[in-house]
Amino acid sequence: MHSSQFDVIVAGCGPTGAMLAAELRLHDVRVLVLERETVPVSYARLVGLHIRSIELMAMRGLLDRLLAHGRQRPAGGFFAAIPKPAPEGLDSAHAYLLGIPQPVVVRLLEEHAIAAGAQVRRGVAVTGFEQDDDGVTVELTDGERVQSRYLVGCDGGRSTVRKLLGVGFPGEPARNETLMGELEVAASPEEIAAKVAEVQETNKTFSIRSFGEEVYRVVVPLRGISEDRAEPTLEEFKQQLRTIAGTDFGVHAPRWLSRFGDATRLAEHYRVGRVLLAGDAAHIHPPTGGQGLNLGVQDAFNLGWKLAAQVRGWAPETLLDSYQTERRPVAADVLDNTRAQMELLSTEPGPQAVRRLLTELMDIDEVNRYLIEKITAIAIRYDFGAGPDLVGRRLPDLAVQAGRLYDQLHQGRGLLLDLTERLTVGGWSDRVDHLADPTAALDVPGVLVRPDGHVAWVGDDQQELNTQLTRWFGK
Repeated sequence: MHSSQFDVIVAGCGPTGAMLAAELRLHDVRVLVLERETVPVSYARLVGLHIRSIELMAMRGLLDRLLAHGRQRPAGGFFAAIPKPAPEGLDSAHAYLLGIPQPVVVRLLEEHAIAAGAQVRRGVAVTGFEQDDDGVTVELTDGERVQSRYLVGCDGGRSTVRKLLGVGFPGEPARNETLMGELEVAASPEEIAAKVAEVQETNKTFSIRSFGEEVYRVVVPLRGISEDRAEPTLEEFKQQLRTIAGTDFGVHAPRWLSRFGDATRLAEHYRVGRVLLAGDAAHIHPPTGGQGLNLGVQDAFNLGWKLAAQVRGWAPETLLDSYQTERRPVAADVLDNTRAQMELLSTEPGPQAVRRLLTELMDIDEVNRYLIEKITAIAIRYDFGAGPDLVGRRLPDLAVQAGRLYDQLHQGRGLLLDLTERLTVGGWSDRVDHLADPTAALDVPGVLVRPDGHVAWVGDDQQELNTQLTRWFGK
């Protein structure tokens, strides 16, 4: 076997790639991250971290750093922007939306990965690769060839890795576009509010929101698709505002302008041999409900420990394939809920009627709760076979004697939370921590939690526990 310089090469240092690199480093995997852009993006496009992503950050001890840069908002009104309050008592210690600039998320995750020992190279990208049974030889833009055991494409919707891998990306092409930017506005707040209310009666996707300091986030829908997909000019922005609102509000001094289409696509495979896909490289969809970044970071969280186990040599046979079997249905579900939301944002009479009906139905708490839990990804249950309802679900951040449960997960290892104080992790203690705590706020005798916070087993039978330890953490 040829010796590899790296265990894993990650193409793309966006939120997904940076998170994956950090997760791999927790298990001492040699990681190289390649990022085409030489400098991080300067514009502060705001994103929303949903409950599940916030929980993942808490699990790795990153949340305080993120909270310092973000604003907490109520966890409600996400579904097709139908304005309903957050449901009471969501089952999370972190039941809010965190509005935060995307570059800050990327920078903090990248710093976290580098501090853990990942190498990040900017200004280079993958131009080709060959794989065999032993590893992957990756060719870079500068002509260099690098050996690795695995390659993961976290290189976005137009992923080079996915194209070179020949993985199909079926779905619907973009039919309409939206212009989006952060600009200064000359019009008065009263004038803006009145105009926006008038336009939104028929056009729900149009919005102008203040960020303070005279900067507004402006979202303007377009009919159809531009040929070149280039960044919009200020003039194009103004023209489209006049078309939709009858005024351009005196927009000027743009911080950034961009356009995005409403294409919806899902990769046919997340893994071919030693090459895997995560984040937008595996799925794209419109930004309705703000799920994209969250879905990618959660992919990385699911994949990281499994790929590390494979590299370290203790992964059970089927562990790495469980990444696709668990995550691809989640992406399919997100694609479906964004399709539904896009329909509800249509200006046609039919979809508008369905929207009015759904708006009434969301006054029923269970309906509102169901949709919020779906969009914030706390309702996900992976199929681990028959068992109690908790199996396959995430474990919330419970109060334990030592403080909070998620503080016990910073190292990215498995955890046995044992209320009986008589279970043991035996020979798995190098991969699984044991927390004996009869006071934990949980009504089952014991739970085995995977490194990604999902419950692999519930009970008090040591024999059963050993079977599940073997299933998830090898021999």
